Amino acid sequence: MNRNRLVIGLTVAILIGLAASMYVYRTFQRATYVKPQVTETIVVAALPLQVGERLDDHDIRIISWPADEPLAGSFRRSDDCIGRAVISPMAPNQPILEGNLAPRAAGAGLPAAIPEGMRAVSVAVNDVVGVAGFVIPGTMVDVLTTGTLPSQTGGNDNNITRTILENVRVLAAGQKIEQDREGKPQTVPVITLLVSPDDAAKLTMASTEGKIQLALRNTIDTKMANPPAVLQAALFSAPGGSAPVRERAPKVVHAGPPPPYIVEVIVGDKKETKSFENQ
Repeated sequence: MNRNRLVIGLTVAILIGLAASMYVYRTFQRATYVKPQVTETIVVAALPLQVGERLDDHDIRIISWPADEPLAGSFRRSDDCIGRAVISPMAPNQPILEGNLAPRAAGAGLPAAIPEGMRAVSVAVNDVVGVAGFVIPGTMVDVLTTGTLPSQTGGNDNNITRTILENVRVLAAGQKIEQDREGKPQTVPVITLLVSPDDAAKLTMASTEGKIQLALRNTIDTKMANPPAVLQAALFSAPGGSAPVRERAPKVVHAGPPPPYIVEVIVGDKKETKSFENQ
């Protein structure tokens, strides 16, 4: 009797062990199973791309991309990109989007990067004006100009600095060769800015009639500050004092010649009027 109970107990233990083993096996099997991921292809930059470059086979490559996370504006075929010009700088392995390329009919070079209704204006700068070389294509800048207000007294304390352009995109940064005062060639840094036609006139006037300075700003900071202009007299006035007001010179009125003497001469019944110069 005891032997039968022992056999029954062993049989039940074995069955329980087998059931537990099957449960653990199936649990691990489900945990290690990875569902195959569906992918698609997109076009990315194969090397650094600059504004104005026309894409060819060496500039792009195809990579896999998760199909359940589509990238708006991306390209699946290289033929859709080849022959189009770049309008914004791109880094290697960066997905190429529709907004990064100019229309196919726009051609290549800098003109392809200029949107309709906008203009590209180049200004000569130096290391200080160009913010020590940090002004590069794709950055955003403000343009400040310093000039002289018209003065009736010929004073030198009426210089003014004001911000004429805000949040302007830099299209290109390069160099050109100019001659110095002695006729020797020298390298001059040049910055090309993307502006409206009205702003192009302001920038040209500021760069030719005054001095300009670029102020680098964060590309995500698009708020217009519209800072007030700064007068030299106000900037260098005494602490707590106001800008000195220059008194105008008194107006000099030049009097005309004195009126002549008038004399009436009566001879008999005749009367004459004679005038004599007043010395």
